[in-house]
Amino acid sequence: MKEMELKYGCNPNQKPARIFMNGEDGLPIRVLSGRPGYINLLDAFNGWQLVRELKKATGLPAATSFKHVSPAGAAVGLPLDETLARIYWVDDMGGLSPLASAYARARGADRMSSFGDFISLSDVCDVDTARLIKREVSDGVIAPGYAPEALEILKSKKNGNYCVIEIDEAYEPEAIERKQVFGVVFEQGRNDLNIDHDLIANVVTANKEIPDGAKMDLVISLITLKYTQSNSVCYAKGGQAIGIGAGQQSRVHCTRLAGQKADNWFLRQAPQVLNLQFVDGIRRADRDNAIDVYIGEEYMDVLADGAWEKIFKEKPPVFTREEKRAWLDQMEDVALGSDAFFPFGDNIERAYKSGVKYIAQPGGSVRDDNVIETCNKYGMAMAFTGIRLFHH
Repeated sequence: MKEMELKYGCNPNQKPARIFMNGEDGLPIRVLSGRPGYINLLDAFNGWQLVRELKKATGLPAATSFKHVSPAGAAVGLPLDETLARIYWVDDMGGLSPLASAYARARGADRMSSFGDFISLSDVCDVDTARLIKREVSDGVIAPGYAPEALEILKSKKNGNYCVIEIDEAYEPEAIERKQVFGVVFEQGRNDLNIDHDLIANVVTANKEIPDGAKMDLVISLITLKYTQSNSVCYAKGGQAIGIGAGQQSRVHCTRLAGQKADNWFLRQAPQVLNLQFVDGIRRADRDNAIDVYIGEEYMDVLADGAWEKIFKEKPPVFTREEKRAWLDQMEDVALGSDAFFPFGDNIERAYKSGVKYIAQPGGSVRDDNVIETCNKYGMAMAFTGIRLFHH
């Protein structure tokens, strides 16, 4: 098949819509269930590239959760400890396969943003992963294959309308890519940059020590940024992205947005949050929203108007600003990647508040000395990659 008609483009008024291949080759995908839309396929193709590169770089199964052409989360298949299993709502599922663990991490980093995601998997989807996907609100999944039982589980989702795509694992696109904007054709070489440990070898700070685990996290952050709408910054820890700031015009706004998401990820592990008692039958999405409100400053208003009674079995104590700061001060050894250079040391100051110790960025700012000096003040190790990773 060389062409697939779509219901519409980005919006319902944008018709006709299709995807197609020039030349002799057919489309590299098969739709096994459902009907993907224009944005679904943009997410699927970007996400597939991301997880394929994560698998190549780390040797581990990888997953990503995409929304509107940027990842909400990305991770490799490391085991989950008890706390992560609880905050990702998978502690009732028993031991998960590596691929399922990767998706639990990718989905769990920023669950509010992942609501209604499109999933990409580096490996054949197994039953554990399908069962996890089945219970989440999601638009679809792309993978190089599906175990028979896993496919049946996914086909039953959304009354048979869940989008399941199989991609040809051997497919490689042309070296030149093109797109059209306002009737004008843009052409450029495909970004086939290989991201691995060699890219972070040039450590420019006084602290030169980057342990292997942090190197993996830096590689994960950089590969994630390669497929994130720019400007973008990614915080990573323990084999997964924990905060992604995408599509911001200012670099420091990326750093703040991603840092806030990383903070929320860590605050969800605090005893005050883990001990929350929800009313019976509450949906996971409602729990996620309630936790976000509880962590936020506006929770005092919720306590005041009595809305907590619809969510919690008993009135939770206020999680004070001082308590949150004390908990966040325990977050450490976080890795941070940036798709372009940091122009000012204020980015480093903000990153430090979220436990960042390892940084990878292109370098090349006229204020590199100031950025390095700020890193040295906090004992951070920073590598200059020399490579920009803008993605649009």
